[in-house]
Amino acid sequence: MYPEALPVRILSNPGTFKRRSGSYSNDKPEVFAAGSGSPNQKLSSSCVGRACGEMDTPPLSDSESESDESLVTDRELQDAFSRGLLKPGLNVVLEGPKKAVNDVNGLKQCLAEFKRDLEWVERLDVTLGPVPEIGGSEAPAPQNKDQKAVDPEDDFQREMSFYRQAQAAVLAVLPRLHQLKVPTKRPTDYFAEMAKSDLQMQKIRQKLQTKQAAMERSEKAKQLRALRKYGKKVQTEVLQKRQQEKAHMMNAIKKYQKGFSDKLDFLEGDQKPLAQLKKAGAKGQQMRKGPSAKRRYKNQKFGFGGKKKGSKWNTRESYDDVSSFRAKTAHGRGLKRPGKKGSNKRPGKRTREKMKNRTH
Repeated sequence: MYPEALPVRILSNPGTFKRRSGSYSNDKPEVFAAGSGSPNQKLSSSCVGRACGEMDTPPLSDSESESDESLVTDRELQDAFSRGLLKPGLNVVLEGPKKAVNDVNGLKQCLAEFKRDLEWVERLDVTLGPVPEIGGSEAPAPQNKDQKAVDPEDDFQREMSFYRQAQAAVLAVLPRLHQLKVPTKRPTDYFAEMAKSDLQMQKIRQKLQTKQAAMERSEKAKQLRALRKYGKKVQTEVLQKRQQEKAHMMNAIKKYQKGFSDKLDFLEGDQKPLAQLKKAGAKGQQMRKGPSAKRRYKNQKFGFGGKKKGSKWNTRESYDDVSSFRAKTAHGRGLKRPGKKGSNKRPGKRTREKMKNRTH
């Protein structure tokens, strides 16, 4: 005998299976013990019933309940296979995608069930577009509908489109109702509340106005931010221009202090544009007559340039030129100081010694 709660193994695929001792045919699903001594020992029907929980057993724990659910699932699979619902290699037959069918006759039949051929007075239906705007002379053309479509996110614009469409319907329907002698005004003693009270409509109106004002403030804030951004850009350009003019003026002052320039154009301020000053500084030196102050200073200090080697040699002209010759200076007479000869002459050494001995 086998234990009462014995797990089972179902062979769902018919065919021939091999084993060590031989082979056998599995034309019908059979149940075998999963943990018996023989790996492929066949169970009897009574054992299968006990294994599947068909006998009275005490309450099961969580682990035992899970195993019981698995046994029930195996039994369901066995029953499904016996009915031919399972195919080899599959546990569940997948259903194909549903095919869409355009049943025109069925749709027409459904339409005929609720369609009524009534007079317009009974239906009171009209299909119209919105009333033209106050600023416009005519309604927009059909090809411009996409260009002037209502933004669904804009509550104010959406509500206004509803209002204009209802207004167009009223203007078109009232004359027809008057022709058909249908009263359009209720009696003075007739009381009927609207679907939405006046208080609710006032709240909606206030909400829409608040939202519209918030949108306008947002647009103004965007414009102010754009103006501030443009103002900062202009201010930065002005500051850069001032810094360039200041640097140019400082360079002109330094050149004037060092004697490289004799013009005081930097004292004129902003009378000349910066571009003209740069152009004048680049081409003015080339067009200036004569050497610059820097060149004159170097000529005065180092000479006028040209050949330096052999510049002190005599030539025929320099040898014949005696205009700068001074005879007194040449013979050493011009360097003596005027005065009497020997007036402050000091006595010699022997004389000074004799004079010293006489005193003793």
